[in-house]
Amino acid sequence: MQQEMTIGRLAKAAGVNVETIRYYQRRGLVAEPSRPQGGHRRYPPGVIARIAFIRRAQQLGFSLAEVKDLLQHGAGNDHRETRRIAERKHASLELHIEQLSRMRRRLKALIQRSLKAGGKGMCPIIGALSEEA
Repeated sequence: MQQEMTIGRLAKAAGVNVETIRYYQRRGLVAEPSRPQGGHRRYPPGVIARIAFIRRAQQLGFSLAEVKDLLQHGAGNDHRETRRIAERKHASLELHIEQLSRMRRRLKALIQRSLKAGGKGMCPIIGALSEEA
């Protein structure tokens, strides 16, 4: 059985820095244990799994506010609500991908125009950006 640990040991075990844990505490994602009189706060071993959950959720694009919602609804096994949060994130990512794809196509077209211009006259990239302003 793992023992409780100080914030420094927790940070090392979770692969984050101490300030990350403090930030998660300020955001309400990780509970701050009470400080015993004359001692250091001790975190239960389960906090490592919670931090890992937060980091994995962030890797999928969830904001910390969304992670907080997931944690709140997940604790009660509210599958419908956690699925709804995930569906909203998925839709947001789809929109972002579409926007990035349009940007990529537009930039590629500008690069092609610049290549065709062969360094003569006004740069098509600068011209296009100036027109859009």
